[in-house]
Amino acid sequence: MKMTLDLAEQGRGWTSPNPMVGAVIVKDGTVVGKGFHQAAGSPHAEINALNDAGAKAGGATLYVSLEPCNHTGRTQPCTQAILRGGIKRVVAGMKDPNPRVTGGGLEFLKSQGLDVSVGVCEDACRRLNEVFIKYVTTSLPFVILKCAATLDGSIATSTGDSKWITNPLSRQFAHEIRHSVDAVMVGIGTVLKDNPRLTTRLKGRKGSDPIRIVLDTHLSIPPDANLLQLTSDSDTLIVTGSSAPTEKRRILEKPGVRFFVLEDHDGQIDLTVLVKELGRMGITSLLIEGGSRINGSALRSGIVDKIYIFYAPKICGGNGVPVCAGPGVELMEQSISVKDVSVRRFEDDVMIEGYIRNN
Repeated sequence: MKMTLDLAEQGRGWTSPNPMVGAVIVKDGTVVGKGFHQAAGSPHAEINALNDAGAKAGGATLYVSLEPCNHTGRTQPCTQAILRGGIKRVVAGMKDPNPRVTGGGLEFLKSQGLDVSVGVCEDACRRLNEVFIKYVTTSLPFVILKCAATLDGSIATSTGDSKWITNPLSRQFAHEIRHSVDAVMVGIGTVLKDNPRLTTRLKGRKGSDPIRIVLDTHLSIPPDANLLQLTSDSDTLIVTGSSAPTEKRRILEKPGVRFFVLEDHDGQIDLTVLVKELGRMGITSLLIEGGSRINGSALRSGIVDKIYIFYAPKICGGNGVPVCAGPGVELMEQSISVKDVSVRRFEDDVMIEGYIRNN
């Protein structure tokens, strides 16, 4: 099962809105077939593993990280292919969490006389597809907040300078995170200060560009901003308030640039409403890259599921820009708790990964 998880990881960034899935076929103690789901619309992991095994699949055991599908979508049911391949035993990491999928694959295979087991390495299988699980059960995107800070909690100096807080290894991992999500979001303040591209740049291989989302209530993004000049497979989506000038929008309109208008309150976009709309658009995962006001607003609104905070061995001192701006709690017991914390080093940088505890 751990081998299926390693295989499934190879599809990260390419399978959305489908889950990442790996499959391994074993016969007489020997692996005779392997496969993973490579992209949405392409053959599922089980099909690739069966094709790899060929005639050797007869009488073998199929290990798969997610319950095989028993319905027709963009591809045919994997259960039928499993039967045709002569598989006699199926071991699944977890059941399919999608409530809209009828006719469980494992139940069907069991009814056809196969030996079926489920729940092997289930926690790891669920962690692998945490985005898929949240989206299919809530229709909301899985939201990740990522930022880089000094040891004293500044994401920029008092003048707004933030290049670079972390080292190249940390920044490369940040691009791996971008590659894995459907959309990345920043505020207009970040655009005006840093003029980012928000594309994915991976060493030695092609990455998937997320949809780039800018919160710009008053539509103050300059026409020559990098986000409006890109050649990319993904669009730039500018989220603006209802009072934004329509003439400015006409100036900015061009291929690859889209607008989404939401009612604003005191110049602020309601992030809870926004993530619901993004879910309706089919966006399954959202990466928030700041700045300070959006970080604070996102955490206060309760939309964040997971955090990545990179700490560099630097101290700004004085009036640096904090990780979160806006009103905070009055008592420590009111603070937002993070659970399932893990720590990873990138040379001298330290990354904290964890999940927001929803009480």
